[in-house]
Amino acid sequence: MSEITDIDALRRAMAENADQPEGPSRNARAEELLAAAEKLNVPLAVIEALGHQLKVYNYSSEKGKMFVPFARLLRMWDERPEDFDEYETHSLHWVFKWVSSGMLDQPHIPLASIEKWLGEMEHRYRLAGYSERAVRSAEHSVAAHVGDLARAERAYAAWLAADRDGMADCHACELHGQGWWQAERGRDAQALELWRPVLEDEYACAHEPHAALASSLVPLLRLGRLEEARANHLRGLRLVRAMESMRGAYAQHVEFCALTGNEARGLELLAERPAYFTDDGQPQSRLDFMSVVALLMDRLTGLGLGDRQVPGPAGREWTARGLAAHARAEALALAARFDERNGTTYVSERARARMEQRPLVERLPLGVRSVQPVPPSAPPVVTATAEKPDLPALLAEARRLSDNLRPGAVEAWAAVAEAAAGVDLEPRDRAELADHEAMGLGPEGTALFERAAELYAAAGDPGEALAARARAAYVRALGGGVDAALAAVSGLYDEILALYAAGGTGTRQTASVLMGRARILMRRAHEAGEGLAEGDAERDGPEAVLGEAEAAVREVLALVDGRAGEDVRLAARAAEAQAMLAELAGLRGDLKAAAGLFARGAAAFVAAGLPWFAVEYEARLASLAHHLGDMAEAERALRAALEHGGAQLEATGRAQLHLQLAELAGGRDEAVEAAQHALEAAHWADEAGESATLGAWARQQLGGFLLRQGRWAEAAEVLESALPDLTAETHGDGAIVQTQWWLGDCLSELGEHRAAAERRLQAAEIARHWPEQHDHATLAHLAGESLGQAGLAEEADRAYARAGGLWRELGNIHGLIRSLRARAWLALRAQDGLEEARALMTDAVREGEAARDTAADAESRQQLAAELGHTHRQFGDLLARSVSDDADVASTRAVFEEALSQMLRSAEAFASLGDAALHNRTGAELAAGWLEADLGRLDEAAARARAVLAAYDGRDPSETDDGDADGEAVRARRAEAEQMLQLLE
Repeated sequence: MSEITDIDALRRAMAENADQPEGPSRNARAEELLAAAEKLNVPLAVIEALGHQLKVYNYSSEKGKMFVPFARLLRMWDERPEDFDEYETHSLHWVFKWVSSGMLDQPHIPLASIEKWLGEMEHRYRLAGYSERAVRSAEHSVAAHVGDLARAERAYAAWLAADRDGMADCHACELHGQGWWQAERGRDAQALELWRPVLEDEYACAHEPHAALASSLVPLLRLGRLEEARANHLRGLRLVRAMESMRGAYAQHVEFCALTGNEARGLELLAERPAYFTDDGQPQSRLDFMSVVALLMDRLTGLGLGDRQVPGPAGREWTARGLAAHARAEALALAARFDERNGTTYVSERARARMEQRPLVERLPLGVRSVQPVPPSAPPVVTATAEKPDLPALLAEARRLSDNLRPGAVEAWAAVAEAAAGVDLEPRDRAELADHEAMGLGPEGTALFERAAELYAAAGDPGEALAARARAAYVRALGGGVDAALAAVSGLYDEILALYAAGGTGTRQTASVLMGRARILMRRAHEAGEGLAEGDAERDGPEAVLGEAEAAVREVLALVDGRAGEDVRLAARAAEAQAMLAELAGLRGDLKAAAGLFARGAAAFVAAGLPWFAVEYEARLASLAHHLGDMAEAERALRAALEHGGAQLEATGRAQLHLQLAELAGGRDEAVEAAQHALEAAHWADEAGESATLGAWARQQLGGFLLRQGRWAEAAEVLESALPDLTAETHGDGAIVQTQWWLGDCLSELGEHRAAAERRLQAAEIARHWPEQHDHATLAHLAGESLGQAGLAEEADRAYARAGGLWRELGNIHGLIRSLRARAWLALRAQDGLEEARALMTDAVREGEAARDTAADAESRQQLAAELGHTHRQFGDLLARSVSDDADVASTRAVFEEALSQMLRSAEAFASLGDAALHNRTGAELAAGWLEADLGRLDEAAARARAVLAAYDGRDPSETDDGDADGEAVRARRAEAEQMLQLLE
């Protein structure tokens, strides 16, 4: 740490400290700098160091410390105001507002002192000639805090009526404060309208839109504007996460989680900031935080998770129930201190109301991974007076549900089995119980199906006995025994046909056996179809198997055709048979016919009142339509599957359908709709317990669609959430590279250049092992860009050099030239780096000229001529900017001459391309004109400006071919040329 020997060194050190993260380390450094300033024996140095100390305290969790440096500053002002320069005089009056609000946050400061301070502020502002606006704003804060609502409304009106001047808070902070009051008074829509310019980044400052985004969350939820609330949470949390002084805003994000069914997300946020539980430098924000902790813990306890371990104050382990009690006690104790100071009960009332809020949304998907906590399953409560279930009623209900293929049939038969324990049932009843139990066992159900068949026979129903044995044969086929199953069902097939012909059984039982046989033959057909698809030499064998299966399916159709009537089971057989024919068409390679048959099968299920059975076939239809290039039909089928699945659709299936719809919407460039489907996919994947697999893929897609909308902060949050779960084994390394790439783009747009560089370099490291190296080169180049913007010149140069080598290997001369130009600009930053920069630009020119002269076709030559034009232009700019303010006249003229030569070569290159490069040519001409003016060649400079105006003579910017961008270029060139002429004249 260099010694501070003068005020300039002190100012550099304070500027460096101001750029450090908020927190105790920055505060301690400010204290050291004040001590160093006192040794300089320069009053202004002490004043500036005190102002710096006050500022870092204000933007930290140690706000209570700022009163001491301010009191000293005020005393110095009263004793010797001439020691304060204009800036420090303004700053002294400015921080009155910080101290005023800071006093409110400290319950040990008496209310009388705060009121006295408010009067002092008003007096000093009047003496300094400032308006009442800031004073009335401070008065409003005092009145609102103590609950004097009438005074608060008067002060609010006076605040808005007073003139804005140099002491008024910035537009962003004022609008936040005004909107906060409207929300406090229950006027959510008005609050959001006031916040709109801040939320849309029209106004911003050190703490905005951070605070407005947090404050907007609950009002948006209350108004039902859920998508905006979700977006503001993701965006706002990213802004406040690293700012120690914004505990209150951070608490609002935890509160949002507690009110939207995102309790797990809320726990993650608490774990990220353990110091927030105990930091006591600002009691008001600690009260806010502990109130929200109590709210979240009560919510978890209400969900049956009171014994779950949760993050809390250091020193012990916490359960949700224990932390709820602790946080509530802490919050109410703090509130009581404020109320004792204020002489009201208002703070405690507000704290209790906040802790007692109920969720506003059952579950609002956020897109980031946060699995809904599942409460432990409680055993059913059995009371002594509980009545024994009515077994006949349970049986009747189970039969009704299964006969009509309704949801809940499985659970109904399970209830029958439980109620029938120890009861002597009729053979028919026992047969049905065994039959339905077997259905839930899969290949393990064979023996139970056989037992059911025996019982059906004993009950005098030989047809149902044969149907049960056919089911046993089918589950045997599912276990791999297709040949044995086919042998078994063949005999059953003969028996049922004979029985049916003799009138010994009905259509339903006969159809069941025929369908069982068809299903087994379909299993064999799929095995044969694989060989058919692979082009086996013995095509007759597989085709014969497919033909036998088709005949069996059509026999089912022939049996039930026209006989279904009100019998849902027969209608379902017909629909399933249509889907089987679709499968066979697909196995034969007739995808169009398969799609049509799947559509018929799905429609038949819907017509039979069984839409949930249509989902599988609509999903397969969507896949076929996609393969056939019929995206509209694919989308229709997917939407139908979602609609028809309804509440019966499992979470995994819902996630997959939404993910496919996201892909289709993205293909139509409908990024907003695609993001909505990807968000739903991520939510349902989490619900299905597939967060790390299907959920990670959905989040990756969601992040990409948000990025396409320019929603950088939201996209970054989502992509960062997806990245830990993405694996090369499950998702492919391409997905990991794309995620890192997208994340780097987001971070770059957000100004987080070092982090962007890390992501891009990580992606490049994976891509370097790929056979095709274009992505590797692009990522290395982008990493160089981010490293340069982060101020890491040496690392950036290495990245650009790596990219340049790859571009050369790929034969991409444009990429090579651009990497050389980028390295030249980096070299110019270094001390004595001009010669290296000049050499790199010269190499870029040489590479461009060589490629242009050997180009294979006219189009390539034109593209390379344009690249050369840009290189000469940048070369000229680089030379012109290399001249320092203290350079002598002769060396300056020499460099300007060289720069002018490059500009003229640039203009010449663009001129060779005709009207297509007009704006680039005129830009180079004007740059040359400015250089000529600096060299004293005023006539030549004026001639260039007139030539540019002549080039656009008669050209209406509103009627240009390329729209607004082209029109703006016309206006900009004209304006610059006219400015040049005016200055020259």
